[in-house]
Amino acid sequence: MSDQQPDVTFVIAAYNAEATIARAIQSALAQQRVSVEVIVADDRSSDRTAQVASAFGDERVRVVTLPQNRGPGGARNAGFAAARGRWIAVLDSDDTVRPHRLAAMIARAEAAGAEIAVDNLKVAKDGDASRATMFPKMLLARYPEITLANFIASNIMFESTFSFGYMKPIFRRQFLERHGLRYDETLRIGEDYVLLASALAKGGRCVVEPEAGYVYHIRDGSISRVLELRHVEAMLAADAAFLRDHQLDAAARAAQARRTRSLEEAASFLTLVDHLKARSPLKAVATALRDPAALRHLKMPIAARLRRLAPQLSARKQNHQAG
Repeated sequence: MSDQQPDVTFVIAAYNAEATIARAIQSALAQQRVSVEVIVADDRSSDRTAQVASAFGDERVRVVTLPQNRGPGGARNAGFAAARGRWIAVLDSDDTVRPHRLAAMIARAEAAGAEIAVDNLKVAKDGDASRATMFPKMLLARYPEITLANFIASNIMFESTFSFGYMKPIFRRQFLERHGLRYDETLRIGEDYVLLASALAKGGRCVVEPEAGYVYHIRDGSISRVLELRHVEAMLAADAAFLRDHQLDAAARAAQARRTRSLEEAASFLTLVDHLKARSPLKAVATALRDPAALRHLKMPIAARLRRLAPQLSARKQNHQAG
């Protein structure tokens, strides 16, 4: 392995990803005008994920095998610990990046003296040659930088029309190390949101590259994670911990209050749905009396409302063991 520090470390958390891991690694190695290393954190896969990654025979690719399954946050933390690059980029094991991505993001971040950068995304469905851009350029033009208040406000259930939670940030590694920032391993959903929110709360500046460099792949037959009450409860607990750990300015506090209320409302709605499905009308009435806001969401068919909630969790696909 070269002793020269790479510009970027790609961290790929992988669990039973033998069908897609090679494609992800190849796209990372194809980055132009930056030096890279790729760390595949194999989260105790039961398939040939580790063997496929090791077969590259490229000194820039390293495989870290976890001693036990730790979930996506734990696998990424293992990759962070092994990283040597000036910047860290997270890449999902079934996604890809375009060749110009990291050079454009790093140039924009370093010109602004920022510690974080995000970019637009392409959405690719396997078998379909067309690729949709996730965020309209006019929208991103309004956000040359994303503040903590902006980020929280884009992740409020029932009212947001877009979610910056889908964005895949890159971080200056020294910034992460200085503030001890890592993924919350107790979370199996929403861990990306908490990490970026924490980085912004620590004073990290986040610039936006409007061009789409990350390709979000959706496979036919992929498993969609069903929104459950336990997911929302875990997010409420994580947000409470976030508020204990960080000082927020007035705009961020206001956005967080709206987000907290939206999560509480989502929890009430899901509890109400569970009672209705179980044919427990008295429990459903009790839930509605405790939180009447849950009732108004029944005007929309339950399945449609659940689909609207799901994107707020950045969980349209499941490529890792949910635990």
